[in-house]
Amino acid sequence: MNGPPESASMLWRRLDAPGHDACRLERTGEGWRLAGTAVFRQAGKPACLAYVVQCDPAFWARRGEVVGWVGGRAVELRVARSARGPWTMDGTSVPGLEACLDLDLGFTPATNMLALRRLALEPGQEAEAPAAHLGVTGELARLPQRYARLSETEYAYEAPSVPFSASLEVDAAGFVRRYPGLWEREP
Repeated sequence: MNGPPESASMLWRRLDAPGHDACRLERTGEGWRLAGTAVFRQAGKPACLAYVVQCDPAFWARRGEVVGWVGGRAVELRVARSARGPWTMDGTSVPGLEACLDLDLGFTPATNMLALRRLALEPGQEAEAPAAHLGVTGELARLPQRYARLSETEYAYEAPSVPFSASLEVDAAGFVRRYPGLWEREP
């Protein structure tokens, strides 16, 4: 892929439950900002989560924020990564995430694009990309991931601890267009 545009946006429809997600990537003075809102059903309850992920110019995640609600429970989560690697959640250090350069928000396909941009794989290349995974319930944990670029618009994706594997279709900006069984770009 060529370098990302100065800004790009995407709208997805959730496939396994009612829901939508809309987000926008934009270049900032510090690097890149991904911001969006996901509205969906989580464990039978309505959920509305606004998110922001800040990355440096090379797409290394620096901080993220998720604010909203799931059913009657308010959600307000803040994570950050120092230049040396330790991740914190709401100011408290989370061990075991030092090798994680990416932040994966478990309720949206938007953050896969950040890892793909950072890796900048050519067709035929593959890489491990463990991420700090932030779930809807507020846990921050290591998520082993592997990406293999199959073509200009397709990646083999694997998250063995979940377990999940699929072929992801991406657009020119790097947003996932089709996340089999979970999300699909709205036409």
